[in-house]
Order: sequence, then structure tokens, then C-alpha cells
Amino acid sequence: MMLIPLTTRLQDDEVVSLLGQSVFPDPAAIEKAVALYRDDPHHELYGLEFEGALVGLAGIAMGRGEPGTLQLRHIAVHPDHRDKGFGRDMVVALIPMKQPERIVAETDDEAVDFYRNIGFTIESLGELYPGVERFACTYVTDEEEE
Repeated sequence: MMLIPLTTRLQDDEVVSLLGQSVFPDPAAIEKAVALYRDDPHHELYGLEFEGALVGLAGIAMGRGEPGTLQLRHIAVHPDHRDKGFGRDMVVALIPMKQPERIVAETDDEAVDFYRNIGFTIESLGELYPGVERFACTYVTDEEEE
């Protein structure tokens, strides 16, 4: 499976809808996410198509903060295509494409098992928002030699 750039499709309904599934479901939050990929050259948005339909997207920032680190900012799979491995496929496709040393993400309790199941280490960040525990997820792609 190959990821395709979505920069020129940021106003497409299917892209906006998927991006909306990866942020707080509020029009202002969705527009903020669209603007991030439209206006910030350090952020990139990729999609995964299956049988001619956009089934998922992954938004990333490469090298922000730590060199060699890919930050997974947004990830979403269309509800009709969940539990088929598309989310994992997108994360795996990013490795040869961007060649990071590590991939990092922050998530909540609802999605933490997705990251755990594909090999990320999980660390609780505590309750960063009232009633919402957040987690730091890290995947090391290239084991450091001792």
C-alpha cells in the first residue's frame, strides 16, 4: 500500500470528514487542523486509498523537536474500513518513506490499544484534561547500538 499526499485535496469533503474524526468534533478544531497542513510546511498529510476510495489519513510532522523523530499528529480510518489493518498499514508505510528513528504520538484511552497493538511503548501522561488520561506512544524503528 502506498500513501498519497493530500495537500492539494484539503478542501475535499472526504478529507475534511476523515480529519474531523481525528480531532475534537468541532468545526473550529477541524479548520485549525486543515490550516495546519495547508500553511505549515513542516506538517504533511497523507491518505490511503483502497478500491478507489480514501479510507484513511495520517498527518505528520518530521523532525520537529527531536531530529529523527516523526510526530504522528492525526490518524483516522473511515468507520466502514476499521479493524482491517489500514491504520497499521499507514504507520508502517511512513517508515521507509520518511526513515525516522522513532515515531511518537499522543493519544487518549480510546486509541491507546491501537498503538500498543502495533508495537508502540505506552507511557501515561496522567490526566492532562479533567477526566481524560493522555498517553505518550513511542515506536523505535532503528535500535540504537551499544
